[in-house]
Amino acid sequence: MSEARVMEGAEPFYAEGGRAGVLVSHGYTGSPQSMRPLAEGLAERGFTVALPRLRGHGTTPEEMAAATAADWVADIEGAASWLRERCEVLFMAGLSMGGTLTLYMAGRHPEMFAGIVPINAAVFVNNPDLASLAFAEDAPVEVPGVGNDIKASGVTELAYPVVPVPTIKELFVLMKAAEELLPRIVCPMLAVVSREDHVVPPANTEYIAGRVASAEREVLWLEDSYHVATLDNDADLILRRAAEFFERHAKAARGG
Repeated sequence: MSEARVMEGAEPFYAEGGRAGVLVSHGYTGSPQSMRPLAEGLAERGFTVALPRLRGHGTTPEEMAAATAADWVADIEGAASWLRERCEVLFMAGLSMGGTLTLYMAGRHPEMFAGIVPINAAVFVNNPDLASLAFAEDAPVEVPGVGNDIKASGVTELAYPVVPVPTIKELFVLMKAAEELLPRIVCPMLAVVSREDHVVPPANTEYIAGRVASAEREVLWLEDSYHVATLDNDADLILRRAAEFFERHAKAARGG
């Protein structure tokens, strides 16, 4: 069966630029729209950029209900392959579950990335109500969504208004896999975290920074954004700091 029509604004974004590539991932129930300003900003700075649309996202909640964590990993792996065909140096950045996927990829492939930027990444959510639904036989089809946690007025995330309950277990499995892989992460890391986040506890980032094996690990605290920071008041700061981080490590990787 063919996939449902992609919502306007939720399309993936690919741009060919220089020999340094950045793999960018959106989050759970969201779409590429949340990461498009960052992806486009990096492309304008000369990076080759891949921002895939994760399976079941940006279409319908019913479609997402049939997607798995393995599907999302496969989408990211496919985008990484596209970048490797075009680039000498690879980086990755992701928001929320996209940050989880960033950690997963950097731990699964320690040699692949010259640096990562997880943004409000999650390896735990401290949400017993959500966890209780993961394997419940009597669970509802969907529960209220987690999108649109944005401080800036007049800004809307293109995310589902509901969480498809069958995907909750997929999220928890992915978070646990990423957590177990943290000690295998050796590349430089710039972890970005909002001081106030109503979806992912900010304590995630400090925990992550304490578990990775990276010799260089910096935490950038955001003071004026909520969870969807890439669309919020600190979006320009995130772009600037991420671009500087990638440029510096691209140069180092080339022996510059």
